[in-house]
Amino acid sequence: MQLPPVIYEDDALMAFDKPSGLPVANDRAGKPRPSLMGLVHVRFGHHVANVHRLDADTSGLVLCAKTKPALDFLSGQFQSKTVAKVYQAMVVVLPVERAMKVVAPVRNPEGALPESFVVDLALGEDEQQPGRMRVCKGRGGKACRSEFRVLENFGRFAFVECRPLTGRTHQLRVHLAAAGAPILNDPFYGDPESKLLLSDLKRGYKGRDEEKPLIARLALHAGELTMTHPVTRELLTLHSPLPPEFEIALKYLRKFSPRRRQSSGSAP
Repeated sequence: MQLPPVIYEDDALMAFDKPSGLPVANDRAGKPRPSLMGLVHVRFGHHVANVHRLDADTSGLVLCAKTKPALDFLSGQFQSKTVAKVYQAMVVVLPVERAMKVVAPVRNPEGALPESFVVDLALGEDEQQPGRMRVCKGRGGKACRSEFRVLENFGRFAFVECRPLTGRTHQLRVHLAAAGAPILNDPFYGDPESKLLLSDLKRGYKGRDEEKPLIARLALHAGELTMTHPVTRELLTLHSPLPPEFEIALKYLRKFSPRRRQSSGSAP
């Protein structure tokens, strides 16, 4: 397996554009398999250290440090929640009658997602399903807050900008599901009946029998990180381009699906 593209590199740090499906590091309890840090260590040496994690199925920016001082300085920013993180997600806007079954459905008077909304729900480990998280209404949960902005609304689907203000496991995935808009193709918290198919958008589409979804992976991408550089002490913003499958899906959604609303901000 090839090393993912390097988005940025200097004497103190480097950032990679991790593809969906590649874990950042191996789970010690699981079977060994290719990982980003395994590839990094083979190519650059074991002195390069991972600063933060992404879910294996989430694509986008992963930051590494080349020196111990840089690692300590960058890790401290993640721990103190001063790193600004921006994700993009394609979500499934569940019907109101189904969304009402979740914890905190979000809707405007027309039944669509509002242009912006906040989810402030504590999260904790799901004892019934190891490896998953759940909303905790009482004790046992950790404070968790996420801000969302709908960049483009396509009715059944929406393209959303996500800003996690805390850094809990599966935070965006659980918060969006709780808002009645789970991330497309989320195997833990999503809607298994929802697929983004061109045949559902384009009338007279042929080839349905062999059709593949426009996006077949978890539709979550870590697109931007802003932090203080460990050496210069200046703000540094890194960007990861939107994956090709997202671009293709957006092209067809814009062409064949009526958009009810687009945010005043420009979509990436």
